[in-house]
Amino acid sequence: MRAILIILDSVGIGEAPDAAQYGDVGCGTLPHIAETVGGLNLPLLQSWGLGNIPALLPNGTPLEGVAPVDNPLASYGAMQEVSEGKDTITGHWEIAGIAMNPGFSVFPPDPPSFPPDLLNPFVEQTGRNVIGNKAASGTEIIAELGEEHMQTGKWIVYTSADSVFQIAAHVDVVPLEELYKACEIARTLCDPYRTGRVIARPFRGEPGAFERTKDRRDYAFEPTEPLILERVKAAGIPVYAVGKIEDIYAHRGITESDHTGNTETSQEAVVRFTREKHDGLIIANFIDFDMIYGHRRDPQGYADALVQTDQFLADYVSMLQEDDLLIVTADHGNDPTFKGTDHTREYVPLLVYQPGKPARNLGLRVGFYDIAQSLADYFQIEAMPQGRSFLTT
Repeated sequence: MRAILIILDSVGIGEAPDAAQYGDVGCGTLPHIAETVGGLNLPLLQSWGLGNIPALLPNGTPLEGVAPVDNPLASYGAMQEVSEGKDTITGHWEIAGIAMNPGFSVFPPDPPSFPPDLLNPFVEQTGRNVIGNKAASGTEIIAELGEEHMQTGKWIVYTSADSVFQIAAHVDVVPLEELYKACEIARTLCDPYRTGRVIARPFRGEPGAFERTKDRRDYAFEPTEPLILERVKAAGIPVYAVGKIEDIYAHRGITESDHTGNTETSQEAVVRFTREKHDGLIIANFIDFDMIYGHRRDPQGYADALVQTDQFLADYVSMLQEDDLLIVTADHGNDPTFKGTDHTREYVPLLVYQPGKPARNLGLRVGFYDIAQSLADYFQIEAMPQGRSFLTT
């Protein structure tokens, strides 16, 4: 038996009921992208029922160019997050079966964001001072402080609306291994603050033309409960991770990983694992939607990436076996037409494809952890503590 879980990073489908608590009233990643670009052309996802999902939402907005279909080829639904937060770790952990309540702590946006009790030992233990110490867009703070960093060797440290401690360094100034070691130090120091992630942000180039490399690393807060990945692996079923999945899940419950740096290489890894592995769980994150187009507020680039992924999936489904299970979903929103540059609190789409099996309306589901429960059901292992399987209910 083989299940494939593909997480389209940030592909939300409309504001969640509690969007006001996050300042996100009026957001909607997919509907706003479709409206901005004059309609989306996603024939595979449309045939699966993507366009049927907005009608399930209390205030759902139709997806321009992606009309509902009478007989979807995949089961379709939407999921509402129950954890506090709208970050990558929170969304992925809930998908894996853990609700984060209380959620992770967030640092204040105005400088200084990080308190002296955190920064002083970080400087002492890493041997380098810091600049930045505020909430900022990664590309913007590198453009602002990159030259000073190259002249002084000081770490660029910054946060965002998410629970993150990010460290940027030029690859010609700080070797990657030193940057990664600094992140390990920061991870330990950030644990008492319940910080979701420490992120390594290496970059290259000259002032005025800096660019981030694909050697990013995420150092996650350790989950306090067993993830579905761990339960699957403990049952003797292999788990294959693609993209930043191993970092997000703190390297827990993973048999083999391909730590890719972008969506294209993640898609290649999914294809490779599907060709080579005939049983187990393949779990992948397609990162470009969020990293390149959402945070940088590029709706056209986001739309083009959706088209490319639709084409990938159209080719990919021919590789699936009769008893395979393919789940496509997202971890949060990141509306590129919305204010600011941060994630947005949204419902996420749920599409479940099983070759040769009839599709169903899965409805509006409360809790991303229905995916974890469904995987436990599929692999016939002990049920998760929470969630409802959409394979049987």
